[in-house]
Amino acid sequence: MSDVQTIEAFVDKYKALQAEIAKVIVGQEDVINQILISIFSGGHSLLVGVPGLAKTLMVNTIAQALGLDFKRIQFTPDLMPSDILGSEILDEERHFKFIKGPIFANIILADEINRTPPKTQAALLEAMQERAVTVAGHRYNLDLPYFVLATQNPIEQEGTYPLPEAQLDRFMFAIRLEYPSFQEEVQVVKATTTDLTVEVNALLTAQEIINYQNVIRRIPVADNVVEYAVSLVAKTRPKASTAASIVKEFVDWGAGPRASQNLILAAKTHAAINGKFSPDIEDVQAIATGILKHRIIKNYKAEAEGITDEGIISSLF
Repeated sequence: MSDVQTIEAFVDKYKALQAEIAKVIVGQEDVINQILISIFSGGHSLLVGVPGLAKTLMVNTIAQALGLDFKRIQFTPDLMPSDILGSEILDEERHFKFIKGPIFANIILADEINRTPPKTQAALLEAMQERAVTVAGHRYNLDLPYFVLATQNPIEQEGTYPLPEAQLDRFMFAIRLEYPSFQEEVQVVKATTTDLTVEVNALLTAQEIINYQNVIRRIPVADNVVEYAVSLVAKTRPKASTAASIVKEFVDWGAGPRASQNLILAAKTHAAINGKFSPDIEDVQAIATGILKHRIIKNYKAEAEGITDEGIISSLF
C-alpha cells in the first residue's frame, strides 16, 4: 500500500476511533483529538484538570480502542523509581531476575505526576525520552508504541513537586480539561447510573499504529510552513528581535526548538486526519495552543493583569 493509500485509510480509521471512544466518553472531542494526534505523532501529553473529569476512564477507553496495553500509576510522595521501573530479585536458584514495573506498557497514565519527588519524576521522564529504562546497569527497551499521559491537579499545590520547565518541555501537548456542559453532564449521569455496560472494540494493533506513525513522519512539508512554525516559536522569546510586543511585555521565557519540531509533527498528523497529504499554516495554527502553552513562562505583570497563555498565543497568529 502506498503512503497516499495509507493516509486515505487512516482518515476512515480515525473516524471509527472517534466513534468507538464516544461510546463511553461524552463530549471532550478537543481533548481526545489532541491525545490521538499526540499518539500518532509519537509524543506524550500532560492533562491538567480537576478530579472527576474522567481522565482515567478516557485514557483506558482510548487504549482499548487502539488495542494497546494500559497501566495506571498513582504518583505519591513516597513513590520510588524502582516502584515504577521494576527491580531485580533473587530467584530460587539464587540468580538475579528482573521484575518489570508498571512502566512496561504501551500507554501509561501517570496520575498526579506533581505529587511525587523529582527522582521518581526523572525516572519516568527518562523512559519517555529514551523509550528504555536502565535498572542495575542493564538497559531494557520498552514496547512500542509508547505513550505517557501525565495528569496534574491545578487546584491543590501543597506538598507537590511542580515539574521544572525542562521536563515540561518533554510533553508534546499540555491539555486543559474543562467541566462538561449541562447537557453533557446530564448524559454522563444517565449513562453511569444504570447497570448497562459498553464494550469498546480494539480497532488497531500496535504494529498498525507504528506503521501510521512512520507514514505521518514521511509526509512532506513545504518550506514556508516550516518557516512559519519556527517564526511562530521565535515570536514567543522576549529577547528575540522578532518577539511580539505582547511577549516582550508579559513573558519571561519563550519556547525552545523542541516546540518547533512538535509543531511540524503534530501539523502533519492534523493534516493526515483531515485527508490532506501535506500540512499548511492552518494545520500549524490548529495545534499550536496545546504545544506552546506550557512552554511560555509568564511574568508577574501577566498574572496580575489576568493575561492567559491562550490569549498570548492566539495574538501571535
